[in-house]
Amino acid sequence: MAKADGMFLFIGTYADEAAARDDYAIVKDLHAEDVVGTYDAAVITKDASGKVHVNKDEMATRHGGWGGAAAGAVIGILFPPAIIGSAVVGGAIGGIGGHLWRGLSRSDVKELGELIDSGEAALMVIGASTLEAALDKAKLKAEKHVAKQLGVSTHDVDAAVQEATSEIS
Repeated sequence: MAKADGMFLFIGTYADEAAARDDYAIVKDLHAEDVVGTYDAAVITKDASGKVHVNKDEMATRHGGWGGAAAGAVIGILFPPAIIGSAVVGGAIGGIGGHLWRGLSRSDVKELGELIDSGEAALMVIGASTLEAALDKAKLKAEKHVAKQLGVSTHDVDAAVQEATSEIS
């Protein structure tokens, strides 16, 4: 059973970016209907040269103030900066990434990174543990996916985001 204040990570692969965006729209709808709480999400693609591109809509208020930091931190863990073709979040992800890194084993990171490599596009969603049940019911259409409960609390991530944003201001 998931911890009430735990974090959940979903990464699914899709034949193309449009299919990943369709499932992203489902996640946004779930949030609009108050089915899921705080979350962050991104559609990830790879170009012909192997560069990773992160496509987000920046609606920080909808994401409970995370503003891309949680997704950016996971992407920073999974991919070396040299292959990321666009700026993900910036310097604020360091502390957040540290918390999330402790929630993932090395085998988790390898599995998640290989999953993204295998598809034309991917959808990554990270949020409170309640997200898991909502995504299961929504029946997202990923060709393959990995879903993990992370050994980190939403309170720790919230605190890291608050600290990072106060250092920037």
